[in-house]
Amino acid sequence: MKKTLRETLEKNHCKKEIPLYLSTVSGVITTNKNIINFVDKKVKEIDIITTKSYQVTPNLGNREPILCETEMGNFGNSVGLRNPGLEKAIIDVKELKDNNIEAFLNVSVSANTIEDFITLCKAFNNIADSIELNFSCPHASKGFGSSIGCDINIASEYVKEIKNSISDFKSLLFIKLTPNVENIGEIAKACIANGADGIVAINTVGPIVHIDPVSKTPILQNKLGGKGGMSGNWVYQRALECVKEIRENIGDEPILLGMGGVDNGLKARAMVEVGCDAVGIGSAFARVKQPNWSNYLKAIKQEYKTNKIESNKYLIHERQMEYKDMKINSIAYHGNDTIIIELDKNLSCKAGEFAFLWLPGIGEKPFTLSNDEPVTFVIKRRGEFTKALWDLNIGDTVFVRGIYGSELENRVSENALLIAGGTGVAVLPSLCKKLKKEKTKLQILVGTSEVSNKDALLEYALAPMGDFKCVCDDGVVARVLNEIDTIDIDKDINAYLVGPEIFMANAAKKLIDRGFNKENIYLSMEKSTRCGVGMCGECVCGEVLTCQSGTFLKYEYLEEFAPEVIKR
Repeated sequence: MKKTLRETLEKNHCKKEIPLYLSTVSGVITTNKNIINFVDKKVKEIDIITTKSYQVTPNLGNREPILCETEMGNFGNSVGLRNPGLEKAIIDVKELKDNNIEAFLNVSVSANTIEDFITLCKAFNNIADSIELNFSCPHASKGFGSSIGCDINIASEYVKEIKNSISDFKSLLFIKLTPNVENIGEIAKACIANGADGIVAINTVGPIVHIDPVSKTPILQNKLGGKGGMSGNWVYQRALECVKEIRENIGDEPILLGMGGVDNGLKARAMVEVGCDAVGIGSAFARVKQPNWSNYLKAIKQEYKTNKIESNKYLIHERQMEYKDMKINSIAYHGNDTIIIELDKNLSCKAGEFAFLWLPGIGEKPFTLSNDEPVTFVIKRRGEFTKALWDLNIGDTVFVRGIYGSELENRVSENALLIAGGTGVAVLPSLCKKLKKEKTKLQILVGTSEVSNKDALLEYALAPMGDFKCVCDDGVVARVLNEIDTIDIDKDINAYLVGPEIFMANAAKKLIDRGFNKENIYLSMEKSTRCGVGMCGECVCGEVLTCQSGTFLKYEYLEEFAPEVIKR
């Protein structure tokens, strides 16, 4: 398939009837090695996989919020080119190739100098099937992205210098262009004339300031005053115009990958009819659950042929990134660095689910709810955002979005052992409620570095649920795990582990060493997540996005797909 695709992409696609080739787009879902492997092996409808934009040095990008949805299907973004840098990226891309990735691999790169672009292209040349130069990011720092793509002379000079500096350029060279110009066709033509093999269009429209309907404040957090690009439904017509203009200017031969607001087969066909060789699907993935990706794309390819809409049934038809304003009812202090914030509203949240807390102008982070009636969060003071939460007072307003994730799916057992470390204990109340409904007898072990007023964190909520014991570290980190040596495991029992990854890994090892059945061990993998809707790919664990699958994963799954988190 890859050879056929490569040969086809190198030819003129502008024919009346051609196959529909689908591509992921830079910065959406296929943002790291694990999720790329998943798409390649499990989502065969994707013909071209595009990586995130890599730079020479690591870039942490912008602080959250980096994504927003002010209307259903209309997204704003300001990721800020977050990436691990060339050294890590080249290892990941080589590993993908060594594992015989089947899809056509399009590696996106970003820089603000010709020299850095040359370094990146040399590194990925002949490893990537194509290299995509990001001349289009609308919210990057000065000198990057659209700073290049908006100027026909700069863009064409960059392409010329890069091509001239690499004598044996084996990968195809694509240029991703911004729609925020009046002459995108002319810029595309100049890039092709100076050695590019193809054009990718469009990147996001804008940037604009995205205002939250509830707080009436900018949502995105960056140095541009909250400005961010526009993607999704509201850019489709502009994308169509740009693709048409580009094809008219570059002629039939160069490759053209078109994208922007495509979420069904009819829109994909319209893209092809104005000149695309392949069509990118981007923001639409935020509206499709990961288990449905393959069926959704199959429906798009079928619609492309029949003009009969079938893909709508896989799309989520509601706004998923809506903020709710809530006031602080109470603040309880536990020890030196932990507070419990109780809000004035309810929000149904089950074990394995979570929500985001947002303070406009300061930031946003995901947290597990320790209670949902009323909404209650356990906050440990760590960075700038949690310090800002500490400075709030009763009556102040915070903004909550969610719920994200999915409820734990577990084998019902007669008994359960719950082991939590630190603020991971916040997960236990909702878990206990679920298990009590299943008539499971609970043994709860909580490890802590300190107690406050002689009580463990959330002891008031957990002690009535079962046999509760708190073990203070008392100078020995994770001392609570020694209690595993005393547990009776010769009965129908599940184990649920919560806390830092190393804590859970060590707990699981001790259980297994005592003969505990691996099938009955569940770990709460609270991975970093920045969007909650499956776009950023940050929360991938093995091959699943925990913002959709839920945080609880079975030990056996981790052993197969994410062994690094349990091998300590």
